Order: sequence, then structure tokens, then C-alpha cells
Amino acid sequence: MTIGPSVDEMQAAGFPMGGEPAVALDLVDTLMTAVTPPVDLLAAPGAHDTWWRLQLPRLPPGPPPEPAATRRLRTAIRDVFDAHLEQRSAAAVSVDDINAATAAAPVSPRLVMTGDGPRGEARWHTEYGGNAALAAVAAEAVELVADPARSALLRRCANPACSMLFLAENKRRKWCSSNVCGNRVRVARHYARGHAAGTSTET
Repeated sequence: MTIGPSVDEMQAAGFPMGGEPAVALDLVDTLMTAVTPPVDLLAAPGAHDTWWRLQLPRLPPGPPPEPAATRRLRTAIRDVFDAHLEQRSAAAVSVDDINAATAAAPVSPRLVMTGDGPRGEARWHTEYGGNAALAAVAAEAVELVADPARSALLRRCANPACSMLFLAENKRRKWCSSNVCGNRVRVARHYARGHAAGTSTET
């Protein structure tokens, strides 16, 4: 598996979360839904193209998708992931949008003869207008949520003020990012303990 961007690289580019094992998870984490109104991290000038550029090493070659198509797939994947976590059925339109993205650019194995011998590679069929990057991300979402072992690791950040999702490959992981939400919660707890101690001393 090709290594994706690190959380440090994502944060340096203005995205508080990223570097998850699946691009589909990084995509849903570009919308902060625990705040009102929700914050679309892809809406800032240049952010959409920057995000896709960071993901390029683990995506098939080709142009980035249009922002509207990105957001539509993001909405669908987020609903399916949230439905899994909340033990409810995902909206039919979400399932349809994910399946449409995969079907618009299907992939097939292809044999290539090289100087070092035969080699297999993937061919993404974009001849009918589909986008290979969107198809790959949609396929990741299907594989993740349909795999009981992997979907059992899907988590929402333990910070109530955060909506980010992640795969808890380390079973003790509770935060989307230890240097963001983990640190905020630790600071809040420290403040609360100090405040409580000060109050008890005064009384």
C-alpha cells in the first residue's frame, strides 16, 4: 500500500486531521460537523486542489475531480460511516452515490510486458467520463464499511466538540489527533482540577 500524507503534512497545509490509512477517511474529515454552521475545509481558496495533491501518491493518475463531485461523494461516505457508528441504515441516496462513483470509472487488471518481464497494473476506465480518483475513494469506502474487522475499528473522536473520524488501529486511540483534541482535553482537565482545588481552598 502506498503511504499517504502524514498528519503533520496535512496540518501544515491547513487541515487539522489527515494521514488516515484510507483516503475516504481523510475526505470525510474535511468537513467539521460538530460546529454550527459546519466548516468546509475545502472551501478556502486553493484548498480543494491542495488536498487532492497531498493524496496523489495513493490515488490512480488523472485530474482531480470537480469540487461539487468531491463534496457529493464526501456527503455520501460520511453518511454511510456515521450510519455504521450509529447502528442505523444509511440513506439510499448515499449508497447510490458511492456505487455511482465506483461504476463511473471501474478498474481492471492489465498485463504489461517490460524489460524485466511481465508486470500487472490497474487500468482505470475513465473513457465514459468517470473520475479515477473519486472511484478509488468510493471503492475504499465500500471496502472499509463492508469489512467487519476494519469497520469495527471506525471511531469518532472522543472530544464532543469534534466530528472527525478515524481507524483505531491502536485500540487505545481516542482522539482524532493527540496534538489537537487530545491536548485540548488534557488542558481542559488540568484547568478544571486547578479551578476545583482553588475553590475548595477558598471555602
